[in-house]
Amino acid sequence: MKSRRSFLLSAGAATAGSLLSGSLARASSGYWIAQASGPETPNIKLGFLPIVEAAPLIIAKEKGFFSKHGMTGAEVLKQANWPSARDNVVIGSAGGGIDGAKWQMPMPHLIHTGAITNNQPVRMAVLCQLVTQGNGIAIAGMHAGKGIGLDISGAADYIKNFASTNGRRFKAAFTFPNANQDFWIRYWLAAGGINPDQDIDLLAVPPAETVQGMRNGTMDAFSTGDPWPYRIVADDIGFMAALTHQIWPFHPEEYLAVRADWVEQNPKATQAVLMAVMEAQQWCDDPANREELVQILSRRDYLNVPVDVLTPPYQGNYEMGDGKPAVQDFNAGPLYWEDGRGSVSYPYKSHDLWFLTESLRWGFHAQFIPDLDVARRLVDEVNREDLWREAAQALGVKNIPSSTSRGTERFFDGVVFDPQDPQAYLNSLKIKRA
Repeated sequence: MKSRRSFLLSAGAATAGSLLSGSLARASSGYWIAQASGPETPNIKLGFLPIVEAAPLIIAKEKGFFSKHGMTGAEVLKQANWPSARDNVVIGSAGGGIDGAKWQMPMPHLIHTGAITNNQPVRMAVLCQLVTQGNGIAIAGMHAGKGIGLDISGAADYIKNFASTNGRRFKAAFTFPNANQDFWIRYWLAAGGINPDQDIDLLAVPPAETVQGMRNGTMDAFSTGDPWPYRIVADDIGFMAALTHQIWPFHPEEYLAVRADWVEQNPKATQAVLMAVMEAQQWCDDPANREELVQILSRRDYLNVPVDVLTPPYQGNYEMGDGKPAVQDFNAGPLYWEDGRGSVSYPYKSHDLWFLTESLRWGFHAQFIPDLDVARRLVDEVNREDLWREAAQALGVKNIPSSTSRGTERFFDGVVFDPQDPQAYLNSLKIKRA
């Protein structure tokens, strides 16, 4: 089956002779890449949490892409939770931790400043985006028939007044504070007229505890990633209010970021890691590979979930529940290399800026991100899209983005984020702290 994606490695054959002869290619940032001599080290330790966002790292290991590019000692290590991943990257591989990981955003920026590492900054380098979409807002089954969907403005009074008839406030959760899944559920709630800081209880809870809470009636909503949406509906725990694809089509999701000191000490190894991950992303997006992808990810050492739970999201098939029509669109599920807006893998600085602008919206880490000027400087410090470009050029990728901005972004409620004027975005939002 031929993929609809472009697997653009045509330059590889053309350059093979020069690479084998040991010739040098000067990359745009000033690194000299000696492909024939190999990376400075074959070893890197990368962390992941067991959700579909981890697929490119797992596939780079399992399908030999890391080894192909000289990273024969690359390890992909399951982390217990997000705090563990954070703590392990602070320790670094030399101390028994990890060199980098896949991250919710803007965790790399917050680690870089020390905002979530006890004021102990660890400089980070964002190298690529790993995936788009693959997330959603799940609702406990007790709320079926209450009009809780993508637009919840009609259910806002029900949610706000929940405590008056139930003895507790409406309770919603995410897996780590001030990052992706927190932002998705906050945006969705606020767009429907619900202030997540005043009208409900919103807190960080491990996924397993949240699902059990939805089963026993003590948890009402959960910002969650695949494969949980399928399991929540299939196991009759609840229903899906919305997919993040519906909230913001082809949105930035999780990223690969590595300690900056590792990147600076190992420029050739960094390029090798990026090339391996890029090839893995292309492999993941080929529909002909999706069945094998599911088989690999389902294993105990990776996601440890049944094949039949992982298969539907990788087909773009989502049963929504609560009488909502099913979503049947390959492009609504997780994508790793290209989507309807172009490159998934390229780390647009404009997307980093949205996450930091949203941090300003909710008053997160104001000591470290007090204003947009600081946010822009932080993006420039942490985002290494220049290294992505070098690796893409070395790999022979075509259609490399010409700008560090993907342009304006439009959300389901009509709000527009223009990275040239993020203040206008903040001004347009009715519910916010700032």
